[in-house]
Amino acid sequence: MTNPPARLLVLASNGHRDASMGGGTNLLRAQEARLAGVLTDGRLRDFEELARYEFATYCSGETSRVGEDVVTPFQANVPVVLGGVAVIPGQYVYADSAGAVIIPEEELEEVLDEAREVDREDEDYRLEISREVRRVSAQ
Repeated sequence: MTNPPARLLVLASNGHRDASMGGGTNLLRAQEARLAGVLTDGRLRDFEELARYEFATYCSGETSRVGEDVVTPFQANVPVVLGGVAVIPGQYVYADSAGAVIIPEEELEEVLDEAREVDREDEDYRLEISREVRRVSAQ
């Protein structure tokens, strides 16, 4: 791997998916800690403010409802469950605009190899499409 592992804050809503797991002010701590991102199966507040931070956020949506009456952080570095998927501290997470996946450490190299192969196949398809378009345009 060329990039060093980055740290991610993972917050379980524990069934309180309509309450906010945090907002711009609370998550300033993530910004200051230089985390790579925040991942939750719950909602977050203050999207406009969060967009100015350098970390990525992955959540089920935005809410204005403060969640402090139903969700309170009480443990750190423990396994949690997000949307039925166990997340264990130290596991690898891949996330992009389509979603996030948890990759067990023992499967990391296999998953990365497969992802590289998919990237190669996609590039081959793009080149073929470009060739086809040029052939059609030349006719």
